[in-house]
Amino acid sequence: MLRISNMVSIPDSEIEISAIRSQGAGGQNVNKVATAVHLRFDVGASSLPDFYKRRLLARQDKRLTKDGVIVIKSQEHRTQVRNKEEALKRLQQMVKAVAILPKARRVTKPSRSAKRRRLESKARRSQLKASRKKVDLD
Repeated sequence: MLRISNMVSIPDSEIEISAIRSQGAGGQNVNKVATAVHLRFDVGASSLPDFYKRRLLARQDKRLTKDGVIVIKSQEHRTQVRNKEEALKRLQQMVKAVAILPKARRVTKPSRSAKRRRLESKARRSQLKASRKKVDLD
């Protein structure tokens, strides 16, 4: 059972985990032991609330396939157990991130005094640069 929040959790039966061989260098062990983990989670067929499903499927994420399946590959650690924990943690973070609604931006504009200060600083800077010019003695 993967706990997302107090009210939301994902049963283990909905998460498909398979062990695969890791990529890259690793000596003799890399060809013998399947330490990397492939996690697959079908968002559409899951028991998640509709709010989570809609937000997950709307994400522009390379880990989400066109069929609505989240695929996470973990091969950072040397053991299969740690890679499995890492993959589950990433899935949990992905689902938790969807639950947080972005704060609505309120349109603001600079105050009159802020505009005045900006123009005064621009004038001072211009004056300073103008004073660096070579003086023409003609």
